Amino acid sequence: MGNRGMEELIPLVNRLQDAFSSIGQACNLDLPQIAVVGGQSAGKSSVLENFVGRDFLPRGSGIVTRRPLVLQLISATAEWAEFLHCKGKKFTDFDEVRQEIESETDRVTGANKGISPVPINLRVCSPHVLNLTLIDLPGITKVPVGDQPADIEQQIRDMIMQFITRESCLILAVTPANTDLANSDALKLAKDVDPQGLRTIGVITKLDLMDEGTDARDVLENKLLPLRRGYIGVVNRSQKDIDGKKDIKAALEAERKFFLSHPSYRHIADKMGTPRLQKVLNQQLTNHIRDTLPAFRSKLQSQLLALDKEAEEYRGYRPDDPSRKTKQLLQMVQQFSVDFEKRIEGSGDQVDTVELSGGAKINRIFHERFPFELVKMECDEKEMRREISYAIKNIHGIRTGLFTPDMAFEAIVKKQIIKLKEPCVKCVDMVIQELINTVRQCSNKLECYPTLREETERIVTSHIRDRESRAKDQVLLLIDIQVSYINTNHEDFIGFANAQQRSSQTNKSQSSAGNQVIRKGWLTINNISIMKGGAKEYWFVLTAESLSWFKDDEEKEKKYMLPLDNLKVRDVEKSFMSSKHIFCIFNTESRNVYKDNRTLELACDSQDDVDSWKSSLLRAGVYPEKTTTVESETTSTTDNFSMDPQLERKVETIRNLVDSYMAIVNKCIRDLIPKTIMHLMITNVKEFINAELLAQLYSAGDQNALMDESQEQAQRRDEVLRTHQALKEALAIIGDISTSTVTVPLPPPVDTSWVGGSSGGRRSPPPSPTAPRRMSSGQRPTPRGAPPPPNRPGPLGPFNNSADSPQAPSRPNRAPPSIPSRRPPPSPTRQVPP
Repeated sequence: MGNRGMEELIPLVNRLQDAFSSIGQACNLDLPQIAVVGGQSAGKSSVLENFVGRDFLPRGSGIVTRRPLVLQLISATAEWAEFLHCKGKKFTDFDEVRQEIESETDRVTGANKGISPVPINLRVCSPHVLNLTLIDLPGITKVPVGDQPADIEQQIRDMIMQFITRESCLILAVTPANTDLANSDALKLAKDVDPQGLRTIGVITKLDLMDEGTDARDVLENKLLPLRRGYIGVVNRSQKDIDGKKDIKAALEAERKFFLSHPSYRHIADKMGTPRLQKVLNQQLTNHIRDTLPAFRSKLQSQLLALDKEAEEYRGYRPDDPSRKTKQLLQMVQQFSVDFEKRIEGSGDQVDTVELSGGAKINRIFHERFPFELVKMECDEKEMRREISYAIKNIHGIRTGLFTPDMAFEAIVKKQIIKLKEPCVKCVDMVIQELINTVRQCSNKLECYPTLREETERIVTSHIRDRESRAKDQVLLLIDIQVSYINTNHEDFIGFANAQQRSSQTNKSQSSAGNQVIRKGWLTINNISIMKGGAKEYWFVLTAESLSWFKDDEEKEKKYMLPLDNLKVRDVEKSFMSSKHIFCIFNTESRNVYKDNRTLELACDSQDDVDSWKSSLLRAGVYPEKTTTVESETTSTTDNFSMDPQLERKVETIRNLVDSYMAIVNKCIRDLIPKTIMHLMITNVKEFINAELLAQLYSAGDQNALMDESQEQAQRRDEVLRTHQALKEALAIIGDISTSTVTVPLPPPVDTSWVGGSSGGRRSPPPSPTAPRRMSSGQRPTPRGAPPPPNRPGPLGPFNNSADSPQAPSRPNRAPPSIPSRRPPPSPTRQVPP
């Protein structure tokens, strides 16, 4: 086959691929693509076929390749081909592959020379190839034919540029030997995307079709029109050879004979031909692989270290060993207990950085959600005064009372205390839900034993539910205790004597606390019109008197300050297109809150943030809105209600007394309820897990059944062991690649300023003194007896084809001069025989 130049690297890369294929992973060495660029009928497809060693591409005159062909070569034990557009169908006859390429091309472009940038993807598996991607591109043309558009040249150029602009793409710039090299479109495109010449290799085809007496010796020796990586000459099969079914192996032998027998090329025959081109590309691939090996090796070593401990545990694993199951059960229960306690009490390891959970969430419930629920139960001021006045009148009955009745105070206070039962029970429910979530999170580590996980969750959750009723009974008992005796002798209670002074004291305390900051944080103002920039995020500062927002958290540029007088909070339904949670602030007197807006819509990232901000606003005196029904009933009743001055004084006195006493009750409830829940629920559950869970598991059923591992765990164990072994093999293979391959240094740069300009006005470099040369039509040959002009060799690097070639006997040794700054002319087109 034709891939002899790559045979040294194939076994090593294949071993690496096999090591990873055994564990279902890909070996991501990221080998480069190879794009073949050139004019029409330059021999691009023939060069590409030589890499595969098969005759499978369409042939003919004019533009034959009319769609890019992305050819993926995969090293395999068998040889077959598969197209992406008919996936699953394997082609073993490569004549059928050619017919399919032609049919698929005609299907998209038509049968009249049309082109399309839509690529055909072909995968070829063979034991004679490396894992490479080769790209056969349409030939560069200038004159449209058939159905081709007028801008055919630009379209093909854009199509080619899509591929060769990638840094991992090697460019084979193919130019026929019987055309002017200086005007090569392939070299011009390569120079545009690779000005340093790091990934461009010149390929000269059709050397056997040059005019008699002419040759491309100076070009192939990289002396005329030099490239950094030089040129490689190839001789492809002629159309007669293709029609006669001449195989590629025979064609390579004929190519070898041509270079050995030709007088101008025999001294560089070892530097020419398809095997040499494959070897050069192989060296480039080897360099690329060696460059990627350090990072690849480090990645494999880190994966190996991560699996070492787990693989060691699995190596001597016996699933049916009873002693192992007993030991594993004890370890799992102990680990579950430790994880639960860490999540509740807090720990430095296994910290959740995404959201609050466990003890932090319960702490937030105790100190933000529960106070928020308590404050929400406070009734409207007008409704409170109405109830107090009715209580006073009903207590006096038919008589007109001279004094303020303390029974009215007790009736109102008891009613307010009873309302606290709902938020207290809700607090218990929220803590229970968080405890159950914590149990589920801790049981995730038991997923390899599904029966054990289910039993653990069931036992602990059942115990939490049993404790729920006791906790709620105790909470309700605390409320009933508060209702049973109204302690008007409490040291913090203002008493009747001081009730009249309560209003003035409250006003003074509020004014002194007006500048106290209650909360700071980022909020999004959601109802800014699109014309004014749409929703924006600001830094908000909430005090007892105002809500201000700034451009950023440095608080230097204040955008607005909103007084809190007559403001309330209302929930806003989350919109379908928005991921944020929204609430709004509005004025109870139907005034604009912010500029021309009746409401100020504020958005947070989560519902917890919304609840936290609403709790802070409650502390500042901004209460949530009542439901519409309650408001309308209250308004209609209040509108018909009036008080005489004497009754109004009594109502004010009792109102202040109720405020004072409810502050005492709220303070007591806010302190006792979290303590009660902590004792009866959280601490008890921790003690149950530590002391009773293992015994409950033993009594629940068969111990061996509890420790039956899941199918996923068995697969995980096998996968870990296979991956660990594959990683060790891969690291050993990488060591072989590092020691068995040699890095080829990059050739030095050359002057490639000749690429991309016209040939007019350029001076032609002198020809070789002995070898036949191609000359322009107006150039005279050098007389035989005249001294030869100095030659102008380019700098020769490892890829330059005359670096280690023997000199012809008649060519004297010369020191290579530096490259002149003048631009050399194109290759001449005609030779005068000597």
